[in-house]
Amino acid sequence: MNKPTVAVIGASRDRSKYGNKSVRAHAEKGYEVYPVHPAETEIEGFKAYRSVLDIPVPLDRVTVYLPPRLGLLALEDIAAKGTQELFINPGAESPELIAKAQALGLEPILACSIVAIGATPSQE
Repeated sequence: MNKPTVAVIGASRDRSKYGNKSVRAHAEKGYEVYPVHPAETEIEGFKAYRSVLDIPVPLDRVTVYLPPRLGLLALEDIAAKGTQELFINPGAESPELIAKAQALGLEPILACSIVAIGATPSQE
Protein backbone atom coordinates (compact mmCIF):
# COMPACT_ATOMS: atom_id res chain seq x y z
CA MET A 1 0.00 0.00 0.00
CA ASN A 2 1.33 3.41 -0.96
CA LYS A 3 1.85 6.06 1.68
CA PRO A 4 -0.14 9.28 1.29
CA THR A 5 2.02 12.16 0.05
CA VAL A 6 2.34 15.64 1.51
CA ALA A 7 4.24 18.75 0.44
CA VAL A 8 5.12 21.04 3.34
CA ILE A 9 5.55 24.50 1.83
CA GLY A 10 7.53 26.64 4.22
CA ALA A 11 9.33 23.67 5.73
CA SER A 12 12.17 24.70 8.01
CA ARG A 13 15.30 23.20 9.55
CA ASP A 14 14.43 25.05 12.78
CA ARG A 15 12.73 22.41 14.96
CA SER A 16 10.79 25.11 16.86
CA LYS A 17 8.97 26.27 13.71
CA TYR A 18 5.66 24.77 12.65
CA GLY A 19 6.98 24.10 9.14
CA ASN A 20 9.46 21.69 10.74
CA LYS A 21 6.98 20.23 13.19
CA SER A 22 4.67 19.48 10.26
CA VAL A 23 7.42 17.57 8.43
CA ARG A 24 8.04 15.43 11.52
CA ALA A 25 4.36 14.95 12.43
CA HIS A 26 3.34 13.89 8.92
CA ALA A 27 6.27 11.46 8.72
CA GLU A 28 5.33 9.97 12.10
CA LYS A 29 1.74 9.50 10.89
CA GLY A 30 2.87 7.56 7.82
CA TYR A 31 3.05 10.22 5.12
CA GLU A 32 5.71 10.40 2.43
CA VAL A 33 6.95 13.95 3.11
CA TYR A 34 8.25 16.43 0.55
CA PRO A 35 9.57 19.61 2.22
CA VAL A 36 9.53 22.73 0.05
CA HIS A 37 12.09 25.46 0.75
CA PRO A 38 13.86 27.72 -1.76
CA ALA A 39 17.34 27.33 -0.25
CA GLU A 40 17.52 24.09 1.75
CA THR A 41 18.48 20.74 0.20
CA GLU A 42 17.43 18.53 3.12
CA ILE A 43 15.07 18.93 6.08
CA GLU A 44 14.76 16.28 8.80
CA GLY A 45 16.38 13.71 6.52
CA PHE A 46 14.02 14.36 3.59
CA LYS A 47 15.16 15.84 0.29
CA ALA A 48 13.89 19.41 0.06
CA TYR A 49 12.52 20.88 -3.16
CA ARG A 50 12.71 24.48 -4.34
CA SER A 51 9.15 24.39 -5.68
CA VAL A 52 6.12 22.16 -5.35
CA LEU A 53 6.41 21.74 -9.14
CA ASP A 54 9.75 19.94 -8.66
CA ILE A 55 8.19 17.14 -6.59
CA PRO A 56 8.19 14.00 -8.79
CA VAL A 57 4.98 12.39 -7.48
CA PRO A 58 1.27 13.31 -7.27
CA LEU A 59 0.34 14.99 -4.00
CA ASP A 60 -2.49 13.99 -1.70
CA ARG A 61 -1.99 17.02 0.53
CA VAL A 62 -0.24 20.37 0.39
CA THR A 63 0.15 22.25 3.66
CA VAL A 64 1.27 25.88 3.67
CA TYR A 65 3.39 27.50 6.40
CA LEU A 66 4.23 30.82 4.77
CA PRO A 67 3.25 34.40 5.50
CA PRO A 68 0.23 35.29 3.33
CA ARG A 69 2.25 37.47 0.91
CA LEU A 70 4.53 34.51 0.14
CA GLY A 71 1.67 32.03 0.13
CA LEU A 72 0.01 34.09 -2.60
CA LEU A 73 3.10 33.60 -4.76
CA ALA A 74 2.98 29.81 -4.26
CA LEU A 75 -0.71 29.33 -5.15
CA GLU A 76 -0.33 29.18 -8.93
CA ASP A 77 2.32 26.46 -8.63
CA ILE A 78 0.10 24.54 -6.18
CA ALA A 79 -2.83 24.76 -8.60
CA ALA A 80 -0.61 23.66 -11.51
CA LYS A 81 0.74 20.70 -9.52
CA GLY A 82 -2.65 19.70 -8.15
CA THR A 83 -3.57 18.20 -4.79
CA GLN A 84 -6.53 16.56 -3.12
CA GLU A 85 -6.21 18.77 0.00
CA LEU A 86 -4.78 22.24 0.52
CA PHE A 87 -4.26 23.24 4.14
CA ILE A 88 -3.69 26.91 4.90
CA ASN A 89 -2.38 26.86 8.45
CA PRO A 90 -3.09 29.51 11.10
CA GLY A 91 -1.09 32.65 10.32
CA ALA A 92 -0.76 31.76 6.62
CA GLU A 93 -4.26 32.90 5.69
CA SER A 94 -5.55 36.20 4.38
CA PRO A 95 -8.76 37.15 2.58
CA GLU A 96 -6.74 37.78 -0.62
CA LEU A 97 -5.01 34.38 -0.41
CA ILE A 98 -8.29 32.54 0.15
CA ALA A 99 -9.97 34.37 -2.75
CA LYS A 100 -7.05 33.64 -5.10
CA ALA A 101 -6.96 29.96 -4.09
CA GLN A 102 -10.67 29.63 -4.82
CA ALA A 103 -10.29 31.49 -8.14
CA LEU A 104 -7.62 28.94 -9.11
CA GLY A 105 -10.04 26.09 -8.37
CA LEU A 106 -8.49 25.13 -5.05
CA GLU A 107 -10.58 24.51 -1.95
CA PRO A 108 -8.44 25.76 0.93
CA ILE A 109 -8.90 24.12 4.32
CA LEU A 110 -8.30 26.77 6.98
CA ALA A 111 -6.98 24.62 9.80
CA CYS A 112 -3.79 23.25 11.30
CA SER A 113 -2.72 20.23 9.27
CA ILE A 114 -0.80 18.88 12.28
CA VAL A 115 -3.98 18.77 14.38
CA ALA A 116 -5.89 17.31 11.40
CA ILE A 117 -3.69 14.20 11.45
CA GLY A 118 -4.12 13.74 15.19
CA ALA A 119 -0.81 15.20 16.33
CA THR A 120 -0.12 18.06 18.74
CA PRO A 121 1.73 21.10 17.33
CA SER A 122 3.22 21.96 20.72
CA GLN A 123 5.20 18.71 20.82
CA GLU A 124 8.91 19.02 20.16
